[in-house]
Amino acid sequence: MSADAVPVPLTGWARTAPTAARVIRPRTYEEAAAAVRGCGVRGGIARGLGRAYGDAAQNAGGTVLDMTGLDRIHAIDATGGTVLCDAGVSLHRLIEVLLPLGWFVPVTPGTRQVTVGGAIGADVHGRNHPASGSFSRHVLSLELLTADGEIRTVSPGTPLFDATAGGLGLTGVILTATVQLLPVETSLMSVDTERATDLDDLMARLTATDRRHRYSAAWIDLLARGAATGRAVLTRGDHAPLDALPARARRAPLAFRTPQFPAAPAFVPDGLLGRPAVGLFNELRYRRAPRARSGRLQRISAFFHPLDGMPHGNRVYGRGGFVRYQFVVGDGQEDALRRIVRRVSERRCPPSLAVLKRFGEAAPGWLSFPVPGWTLALALPAGLPGLGAFLDRLDEEVATAGGRVCLAEDSRLRPELLASMYPRLDDFRALRSELDPRGVFTSDLSRRLNLQATGNL
Repeated sequence: MSADAVPVPLTGWARTAPTAARVIRPRTYEEAAAAVRGCGVRGGIARGLGRAYGDAAQNAGGTVLDMTGLDRIHAIDATGGTVLCDAGVSLHRLIEVLLPLGWFVPVTPGTRQVTVGGAIGADVHGRNHPASGSFSRHVLSLELLTADGEIRTVSPGTPLFDATAGGLGLTGVILTATVQLLPVETSLMSVDTERATDLDDLMARLTATDRRHRYSAAWIDLLARGAATGRAVLTRGDHAPLDALPARARRAPLAFRTPQFPAAPAFVPDGLLGRPAVGLFNELRYRRAPRARSGRLQRISAFFHPLDGMPHGNRVYGRGGFVRYQFVVGDGQEDALRRIVRRVSERRCPPSLAVLKRFGEAAPGWLSFPVPGWTLALALPAGLPGLGAFLDRLDEEVATAGGRVCLAEDSRLRPELLASMYPRLDDFRALRSELDPRGVFTSDLSRRLNLQATGNL
């Protein structure tokens, strides 16, 4: 087990709000338990590959457990489609190993460079939420190292499971998980693409295909205004069956290939993703998209994780990093979504990323993000003047509509809005108080949002 005596600066993937912590990288469960016992007064938090956008895996002045040293795949049931693995195994590694066997991960976010433990702790969602829910719905059991040094086997349907799924590492350190997989015949996707002329057109198209396709998401041009406000390119896909492949591709139907592009430069001038550049990109992207095209075959890596092909892609936002902002409002709150889209468009924010998706049934996790409705994710340069105040107003709009902000991606939510967004917050705090009365597991996010038990605030 390696431990750096000198604190190491850490940020989330968005590269904002750096803080320093002692980093320990356990390679055995015993080393992980020893690290938890030795966290000190500032506590500790587990960290995977650092793809949380905000401060969920940072711990200023305390300890961070780098779990990527625990990365073994213990057992694969190629008949029943389950895998037992360490929490430090990445989704990339799982896909690499399982896809040739005819299995795929049940849920994947926009990057495969996340660990299984991180996927559970954030209860990540993907383009298939209406059909498949979030990641924790496919976890059959997990092993959790709690603050008392005990390793507990945790099953779905129990309070500890519901607090851990989406609990951002604050109930303990996930050591292993058994995950149910998705059977596939090929490593290709059959993809439909079409343009939507405005937000109402887009919402109608997404609603009509909630269950018709396994995966769907839309890129929105949030610089478009007037009659074109909310214009978008909608992409929907399904795993291609073997008989849909051309003869050459059938020779290796489950081959997993990942394209690589040059890494983003270490220094990118601030302002590169300003309004003129993003506006030009948006115009080209919308115009080049087909009005309607169906059945195009695409590699799994290109369909799900196009940005993974550029190492250090988060550098393109410049030294100041970016703010990732994702919210959900429920079905019946479409007017709130319209108002927020209009506000972003009228303010002329230059989001380099704007993706709208549908959510299905809510996850059981007490702090899990998805609820049935509409979720919009934005990436905005952190240096935009007045950005904090503008997003504060959006938070209030979301909360008034009964929606919530995604905590795993958050870096600036005000704590007073949290209880209205997450009604099981008091249950989460109470369980933490019982399970971890000394506050061993803590993070910059938990301190910022007062996620400790009420008596420990």
